[in-house]
Amino acid sequence: MYYLSTEDFASFRDFYKAEKRGITEQILILSSSEKNKIIQLLRQNLESENRFYKYDFLFDNCTTRLRDLVEKTADTAIVFGNVLKGKKRFRQLIYEYLDYGDKQWSKLGIDLLLGSKTDAIMTNRQVMFLPDYLMKTFDSSKIDGKPLVGSSKNLYSISSQNNRNGFVTHPAFIFSILFLIITGLSFSKNNSIQKFIYGFDGFLFFTTGLLGILILFMWFGTDHTMCKDNYNLLWAWPTHAVAAFYIHSRKPNTVICFKIITIVTSAVLLVWFLLPQHMNTSLIPFILLLILRSAIAGFKLKGA
Repeated sequence: MYYLSTEDFASFRDFYKAEKRGITEQILILSSSEKNKIIQLLRQNLESENRFYKYDFLFDNCTTRLRDLVEKTADTAIVFGNVLKGKKRFRQLIYEYLDYGDKQWSKLGIDLLLGSKTDAIMTNRQVMFLPDYLMKTFDSSKIDGKPLVGSSKNLYSISSQNNRNGFVTHPAFIFSILFLIITGLSFSKNNSIQKFIYGFDGFLFFTTGLLGILILFMWFGTDHTMCKDNYNLLWAWPTHAVAAFYIHSRKPNTVICFKIITIVTSAVLLVWFLLPQHMNTSLIPFILLLILRSAIAGFKLKGA
């Protein structure tokens, strides 16, 4: 649950400066009646019984509530401008924000937890779930045939910096190095290395299973609609958390189980770019690692 709170502008500005976040002020051309209705509605929402609301990061967040507030209090219908250049998907716009700071791990986390609904084409109204796009839309919107925004002023800007973290910290690089190391160690005859690989297998499959359980929980156990229909479950099976304890068992049923895991996961990788959900390419080395270790367990390859 999120809630409405108040603070003085000086504190708000100082907080943004400390966070190195810019502030752009828009002066909206509203009538006295519209301004008063905004004030009254904010005061009403601030009351203890009204201030809490169930947050939705795409359809009901602190940005869409500003859009709804201005729209609800307008004396005449607002004609929102169209700032979309071609067809855009929710995930694409989220990526734009994360690319500002080269947040590749955040992108990976979002791609793991947000399902195929996040790849839907947005409407012009839906694009306003992000602050920058709310500002751009307001700039091109009209109310009563006149521009909604009278003027804009940059109150505090941030200098553009190169926020690239380098390929060494990129998840694709780290997973690739991990894949190469484990592949090399998998075919070693050293007993100490084999013991390490045994432990690694348990960790690999157990954490993958926990991820699958988390995806299932976000799908069925929460109200976040964008976490539903998540195709990452095709490779992150919740049952891997159990399989982790039997990966080196030579019982026939266990061997068959890991053969199935190898075949199905390989098939998923073959259609990786054809799935109706954007799948993060950084995961490909990780998927290859799952295939390798399950193949060794299921097909009794000459590895660990």
